[in-house]
Amino acid sequence: MPDLRSPAAVPLHEAPFWDSRVLRSVAPVIAASRHVTTHEAEIRRVAGWMAYEPFSWPDGSMQFDFGPDPDRLIDLIMLINSLNFAFTDFGSGVKFEVEHAGRRWSDSEAMVACMHAALERDEPILTGDWMARVTRDDLARLFQGSIEMPMLEQRAVILNAVGAVLVERYEGRWARFVRSCTPAMEARGDGVLERLAAEFPRFEDTSTYDGRPVHLYKLGQLALWSLHQALQRSKTWALRDLDRMTAFADYIVPVALRLMGITSYTPALEARINAGEEIVRDSEEEIELRAHTLYATALLTEAINGLRPADLQLVIPQVDYRLWKTYHATFWPHHLTRTIMY
Repeated sequence: MPDLRSPAAVPLHEAPFWDSRVLRSVAPVIAASRHVTTHEAEIRRVAGWMAYEPFSWPDGSMQFDFGPDPDRLIDLIMLINSLNFAFTDFGSGVKFEVEHAGRRWSDSEAMVACMHAALERDEPILTGDWMARVTRDDLARLFQGSIEMPMLEQRAVILNAVGAVLVERYEGRWARFVRSCTPAMEARGDGVLERLAAEFPRFEDTSTYDGRPVHLYKLGQLALWSLHQALQRSKTWALRDLDRMTAFADYIVPVALRLMGITSYTPALEARINAGEEIVRDSEEEIELRAHTLYATALLTEAINGLRPADLQLVIPQVDYRLWKTYHATFWPHHLTRTIMY
């Protein structure tokens, strides 16, 4: 049994993730924020009960059986994260949902369900050649659900660009790219996250706030977390610096933080979100929403770990998933931003 009398209590702001490129770039946004606030007292309150949840380590299983081949799983996970954005209709606020395998799936899980169905039909969606040639109409047929998946034109453009690079440099396989990188987020330019941003513009998730770059890297980090989950137990691939990973700044985790009282918004921003008004990409409000998501989840993880024994410490993505999974199908309004980055 763990010794609950001896919590790990890592000193605040000394965990490895505070030195990540992402959180270093977020710090000036937190200091200068005008629309969003993080409440550290509320973080301590939430940590006081969330620390005692089980937080079992993900076993790497996915919602559907995609087979054991590790390179095929790499191809799939990278395809998923190339398209993992914007599942709510910007006009109606209705989420993309599908029926598959006897269940109704929502949001990104609905997209994965469509991919599973396509692979069961032996469609070549994991190949760079298919990506390089896919059209909007092809994607409309692939992703048939409760609504038309938003931003199909942008998704086709993304896949065409990704597919062209994969065909030209990596024999049409995401697995070839991943295995050509150092298995770390940062490795003097050769880490997977660094090379994703450099070679595939769709993963260069950087905004500018008060003249400074803010590196948010939602999809790049989520892809690496997913790869680590899927492959580390079989020892076919593992990320070396998982303890430096941050949360994945999206639409849903901000809702969890807001409902728990960890963050709050100005009345004007709150009203705009509740009314379904679009929050423009790279506006002050949008950058602050994402920056505070990263900062607050880092503080929350640190506070939770301070209450947990050394053998039950968490990494930030575990806390992120706890928040996302609980709230990703909620009817509480989340902010709407027309972007390919989340």
